[in-house]
Amino acid sequence: MKTTGNCPSVLAVGVLILCCFSHVRSDASNHRYKDGDTVPLYANKVGPFHNPSETYRYFDLPFCSPDHVKEKKEALGEVLNGDRLVSAPYKLNFKEEKDSSVVCKKKLSKNEVAVLRKAVDKDYYFQMYYDDLPIWGFLGKVDKEGKTDPSEYKYFLYKHIQFDVLYNKDRVIEISARMDPHSLLDLTEDKEAEAEFMYTVKWKETDTPFEKRMDKYSMSSSLPHHLEIHWFSIINSCVTVLLLTGFLATILMRVLKNDFIKYGQDEEAADDQEETGWKYIHGDVFRFPKYNSLFAAALGSGTQLFTLTVFIFMLALVGVFYPYNRGALFTALVVIYALTSGIAGYVATSFYCQLEGKNWVRNLLLTGCLFCGPLFLTFCFLNTVAIAYSATAALPFGTIVVIVLIWTLVTSPLLVLGGIAGKNSKAEFQAPCRTTKYPREIPPLPWYRSAIPQMAMAGFLPFSAIYIELYYIFASVWGHRIYTIYSILFIVFIILLIVTAFITVALTYFQLAAEDHEWWWRSFLCGGSTGVFIYAYCLYYYYARSDMSGFMQTSFFFGYMACICYGFFLMLGTVGFRASLFFVRHIYKSIKCE
Repeated sequence: MKTTGNCPSVLAVGVLILCCFSHVRSDASNHRYKDGDTVPLYANKVGPFHNPSETYRYFDLPFCSPDHVKEKKEALGEVLNGDRLVSAPYKLNFKEEKDSSVVCKKKLSKNEVAVLRKAVDKDYYFQMYYDDLPIWGFLGKVDKEGKTDPSEYKYFLYKHIQFDVLYNKDRVIEISARMDPHSLLDLTEDKEAEAEFMYTVKWKETDTPFEKRMDKYSMSSSLPHHLEIHWFSIINSCVTVLLLTGFLATILMRVLKNDFIKYGQDEEAADDQEETGWKYIHGDVFRFPKYNSLFAAALGSGTQLFTLTVFIFMLALVGVFYPYNRGALFTALVVIYALTSGIAGYVATSFYCQLEGKNWVRNLLLTGCLFCGPLFLTFCFLNTVAIAYSATAALPFGTIVVIVLIWTLVTSPLLVLGGIAGKNSKAEFQAPCRTTKYPREIPPLPWYRSAIPQMAMAGFLPFSAIYIELYYIFASVWGHRIYTIYSILFIVFIILLIVTAFITVALTYFQLAAEDHEWWWRSFLCGGSTGVFIYAYCLYYYYARSDMSGFMQTSFFFGYMACICYGFFLMLGTVGFRASLFFVRHIYKSIKCE
């Protein structure tokens, strides 16, 4: 494919994105305070500890609420993350200690007691932010000691919170919340209850500089025993790559060398023996695939998602996605996906025209809908579920309008511009062999050479190279672990690409050697089959490694993971096809095809 002048503009976009996000960390919460100054404290959300998607507004539970609840204005990424910050009822002025201050006295009705008991039973936690530092705590506890029958369990609500704050001169460095185990409200029975909610504030000086106050969260995933597992994952992946490379070098290249010697004989000698193997189908190997519009659209979408992934890694490696930088990842995903849509349009339309396609407008529409369509339908269903649950995952109407405007004013125009550039590129498909008028019949092949077994083989090896790291990613995305070792994740991603390319090339060679010339779709499906294995791992993770439950959490987990795995399928399918195309062109250039 010919290159155009679009490459510098793509690089410029990348530099612009990096510049925009690189200042997030330095500007966030750079506040200095004097004694007695009001430090912003926001209550964020509550929800079951084991269901990270099922979160609710803080004041959906009958807590002490201020007379005027002020909502904090939030960025797009924060809203997508389910954050709904409101002013908290506690007053934590700078260096101002308090001892058992009363927030409010509240008479709880029978219904309110039942709601709180249900929340305690489901291990509800709360989350707050104090000067942009996260605070967590559980609402209560269930006394199960010595009791085998669940009807005998006792349910208690914590009434007293102690905030321990560390400061360095005029800045807040760290905060933690401890629940007083002796100040409890019995919620076991459905009856009215009087509750007096209190809090204590203790201040202590520390030498930790302000610039390092987030390090304790960042370093939690870099503990020695965690790093050992991550490095074991890297070694496991590297061994897989070396074994696969050795396999290709010793077997595949030796076979190819023999093939080249055999096919390089002069015509007299060649006439004495029957032509077999991959040279025999040189007139069909570059025959364009069926459903060329869909194929080109899949390549365009896969290339865009690959570019998106690379940009996300660039931002991660420069430190943009530090822990509790609320919504930074979601903002980056939305913005970069919108800005890279021109790449999808260019690649899809350019390749479609190379495949002698005529209706490039329809191809462009298909490209725009191939990934966004399933994602939009999944979002509509899951957002409806979230609305039914009154959860914070339900996007407000204004946010939906913003996303629609981004898609209408940025994504679609760039897609069209990319498509027009691709159509005008006038690139021709580079085939070293002429294609015959009529296709050869493919000989009968054993069952293990069909598409499904080949996909299973192609997907298993790349998956085996990344599955150890997958657990930590899942525990971060669908749990409360913190993942910050992006350098190791990037190495694993590179290994994933290498293994995918190698195994797809190997399977493509064996397919051609069996005189099966329909390798185009097969190479794409084999490359992308790792996405199917990742989705299978989702089933294992959900039932064996997590405690998620309930219709909403199950829907969100399997719905959004289906979209992510589909994205992996398109991206790795593109990598597999590009590697196979390079290989096929190379071997057919190396022989004389009459």
